[in-house]
Amino acid sequence: MASDREEFNLCGPTHLTTVDWGNEDHQRCVAACLVQGIYIVEQDRQLKREGTEALASPWWESFNFKLIRHLKDDADFSIFGGIFEYKSLQPDVVDSGVPRYVIAFRGTLTKADSITRDIELDIHIIRNGLHRTSRFEIAMQAVRSMADSVGASSFWLTGHSLGAAMALLAGKTMAKSGVYIKSLLFNPPYVSPPIERIANERVRHGIRFAGSLITAGLALSRTLKQTQQPQQQQLQLQNLTEDPLEALSSWLPNIHVNPGDHLCSEYIGFFEHRGNMEQIGYGAGIVERMAMQHSLGGLLMDAMGVSNAVEVEEPVHVIPSANLIVNKTISEDYKDAHGIHQWWRDDQELVSHIYMYK
Repeated sequence: MASDREEFNLCGPTHLTTVDWGNEDHQRCVAACLVQGIYIVEQDRQLKREGTEALASPWWESFNFKLIRHLKDDADFSIFGGIFEYKSLQPDVVDSGVPRYVIAFRGTLTKADSITRDIELDIHIIRNGLHRTSRFEIAMQAVRSMADSVGASSFWLTGHSLGAAMALLAGKTMAKSGVYIKSLLFNPPYVSPPIERIANERVRHGIRFAGSLITAGLALSRTLKQTQQPQQQQLQLQNLTEDPLEALSSWLPNIHVNPGDHLCSEYIGFFEHRGNMEQIGYGAGIVERMAMQHSLGGLLMDAMGVSNAVEVEEPVHVIPSANLIVNKTISEDYKDAHGIHQWWRDDQELVSHIYMYK
């Protein structure tokens, strides 16, 4: 028997009988359902549910999409993503705001045939090495191919948890070359201690301020050690203060987080802290920009001589601009706060704020 979270007729957004593609709430709802569809596709595969027994198709057919391609991991052959195509009832009419295609990625699935590989990918996120995995290479090939064939404005990227990290990294990679893809990211992991859960605001700010100083200092020290000549050091120092994140500043992904989910809640403090550092003045904004470009964990390991422990480069989760959507609804537990299901419901208290990198 299907659980209430698997069966679309029991837990899907039955309130959304007509989609207004210009409505951001409707867009969020549809994107979350497509991601859920990928979760169920992989569950159907593992449980050998086929034909009328399969449960996945209502999650996209209800919104007039068809699943035209599975994205499969080459290590365990699990389905981690999919490409959806919108089936227009009137081919000659271009519906405003309707994506022609959507590429969706699921998160970690706690099923026997996929959990080992999924956890391996989760560890790669912590180590800042997701970009080196074959699963991401497969995802990146699909994104590049879609951008080349139909154009960036014709499709969306979406994903949840691990899948949101993959969509974020793919979107960042494309944005660095000037290709901006609309992205709806649900509970993307932010690799950091859960500072946002500390009740005292001043303590939170103090910890983040100290972290920025340490990260920027270690980054500067590492760069200067790598160059011995004074002229080289001066050049490296100039390069360090240059801001590579400016190339990403025009890309505005929609990042959906829940304060009760410690895996993604630090995005809230991240953007607030950046604004606080800019207001402090006296070079604090420059320090924060330097800190954003590096992984503190990787720098600490590098300073201790532990090579290849964690990547030192810009962490996956760092994004200069974003439309941050926070779910203020009280969650019953962590599973509720992290779940994809919250993002297609119509009874949630959502607050959004646009942060533009300057």
